[in-house]
Amino acid sequence: MVFRHDIRVRYGDCDMQQVVFNAHYLAYCDDAVMCWFVARLGARMHEFDCMLKTVNIAWERPLRVGETASLDCHVARWGNASFDVVIDGHVAGEPSFRTMITYVSTTPGAPKLAPVPDWVKSALRDDEQLADA
Repeated sequence: MVFRHDIRVRYGDCDMQQVVFNAHYLAYCDDAVMCWFVARLGARMHEFDCMLKTVNIAWERPLRVGETASLDCHVARWGNASFDVVIDGHVAGEPSFRTMITYVSTTPGAPKLAPVPDWVKSALRDDEQLADA
């Protein structure tokens, strides 16, 4: 099962058309990934750090004022020092957007490239990936 984070769309996040302003989608994704890391990495979170390298967002439908968006996070690819996270945003099961973020693993507190630790890979695997392993 992938990690799910729900966000209620606030009036201040929206533009004059009452849909979420583009930049806020990235803030929603950042919040979802941070909550996922906290839930899965727990007390060891301070032992791991990463930085965003690239991001791509594709929209299906806008998020609107008052809606609750469910953001599902999972790792789509593991590299040696990088990994791709997919965040699927939807409202009541209807797709809204998909974001793909490539992160690079760095040493905690210093932006030096480092391999993704095995314990992080294990912690961020979803149940389906664990069944396949």
